[in-house]
Amino acid sequence: MILTNNLTSDSACRTFFSNDIYFASFSNAILFDGKQVIHPERLVRYENDMSLIIDDTKSAEDKKRRRDIVVKTDVDGVCCLFSIEHQSTIDKNMVIRCGNYEMTEYLKQLKNKKLKRLVPQVMIVFYTGDKKWNAPLKLSDYLDIPEELKAYINEWKFIFVDVKEIDTSKIKDEQTRYFIEAIQEMYKGNYEGLHRRIKMNRDNFIYAAIITGSLDLIRDLPEGDEIDMCE
Repeated sequence: MILTNNLTSDSACRTFFSNDIYFASFSNAILFDGKQVIHPERLVRYENDMSLIIDDTKSAEDKKRRRDIVVKTDVDGVCCLFSIEHQSTIDKNMVIRCGNYEMTEYLKQLKNKKLKRLVPQVMIVFYTGDKKWNAPLKLSDYLDIPEELKAYINEWKFIFVDVKEIDTSKIKDEQTRYFIEAIQEMYKGNYEGLHRRIKMNRDNFIYAAIITGSLDLIRDLPEGDEIDMCE
């Protein structure tokens, strides 16, 4: 049984994507138009603690950050890191944070003498807030760049996904698709749209309700691993 009092939007999303099938299905839909490039049975959880030097006035504990979900797998025989960073609120520093995450990881890899090449990273920022994202999506959004310097300034951007705009037809796994669609319908206030003759994982429905703040929908949920949305 889920103790909803102990779950935040971040922890609900993190718990959902700790399932390898859900992680792979979501990532394949966002990155590869649904093509099965990432295989759930080949995912390995990756230790992702890192100290980020963002503000030297903060304590070492404050600077310790953890990306939400990071996995290691292979693509065409090449080892890669994939991560999902959940955002429930708009963060104007998101580009800098993502850049810091990735460069810190590369610096850590450089210290590993066993690695002959750095391991490429792909990060998806998964935004589940109710407002429209209005913060920068790439480094150049922060800068006023003279025309003469545009060819020399390095760009940095992240893969941004707003849950409200996801095309769920590309999500192959049924429960992952239901989870995203439930969030979308809850935000629309279209509770009739939730009442389809489908069997949705009960915990996933609860996670969707926590993420959207729709806790009234889970007060009288029937017991069991699955719920019939028609009921």
